[in-house]
Amino acid sequence: MPTADFVTVDVFTTERFAGNPLAVVPDARGLTDRQMQQIAIEFGYAESTFVLPPENPQNSARVRIFTPTMEIPFAGHPNVGTAYVLGQRADLFGRPVGDTLRFEEIAGLVEIKLLREAAEVIGATIRAPRPLEIGVEIEPGLIAGCVSIDTKHIRTTGHKPVFASVGLAFAIAELDGLEPLAAARPNITLFREAAARHAGAGLDFPVFLYVRSPENPFAIRARMFAPLDNVMEDPATGSASAALSALLVTRAPEENAQAHVTIEQGVEMGRRSIIELDVVKAGGTVTDVAITGRCVPVMRGSIDV
Repeated sequence: MPTADFVTVDVFTTERFAGNPLAVVPDARGLTDRQMQQIAIEFGYAESTFVLPPENPQNSARVRIFTPTMEIPFAGHPNVGTAYVLGQRADLFGRPVGDTLRFEEIAGLVEIKLLREAAEVIGATIRAPRPLEIGVEIEPGLIAGCVSIDTKHIRTTGHKPVFASVGLAFAIAELDGLEPLAAARPNITLFREAAARHAGAGLDFPVFLYVRSPENPFAIRARMFAPLDNVMEDPATGSASAALSALLVTRAPEENAQAHVTIEQGVEMGRRSIIELDVVKAGGTVTDVAITGRCVPVMRGSIDV
């Protein structure tokens, strides 16, 4: 019976059994689309990745990302974790693994720099594959209903709830405090209504809630819910964090800026994650978003396919 080797890692953390778990199949040659989806379902993580030889030999690999229900064009923690896993290897499809990687993905080319302490790979920094795209605004009451809180807790002074993306779209909303953030619970019926109302705006209406620190507006606590994608809550969402960071820096009054954003997520789940982001703005436009995270290994083995 054919098998596929796998590695799992916890991403955006320095502690095992914290952060966001990820399953990586470092060599997915021979697997069909259906088998990749079945493996992602079997793991049940927010995402699993499958590494294939690049179509362009100048790149490092082609990386496919699957949630338990579908293939997606881009996500933050799968790229950080996959780069970490591949960074442990001496070669990748016959070529040496250096300090930089380039992944071909549906959303575009993802550039990655491995983080090292001495000679050991400890994580990675990735760059968002697309510029910020701001979509339609969302009725605050719709967001509030989806997460079972009072509409009064949705802040609209900085921005109204809105779809934003740097490769994968999220419904992003600011709350007025940590108490309503902690109280949020997904209401699947209302998520279905919201997804039907905003069909095509985002995959299954994933909602990213956040609260800014009064002392430092770029220190943020967040939660992400995507129950229609079988992810009741995600402990770390790099793609949503990147979209939020780009959105906030875009709306800041400075024409030119370099902002460092720290997003803490997964606290309410008992899987605390730390996502570091660096955003560059020039001439009023965000030109670069880098997402940095550390990783720890958890499991390795093989799957009968």
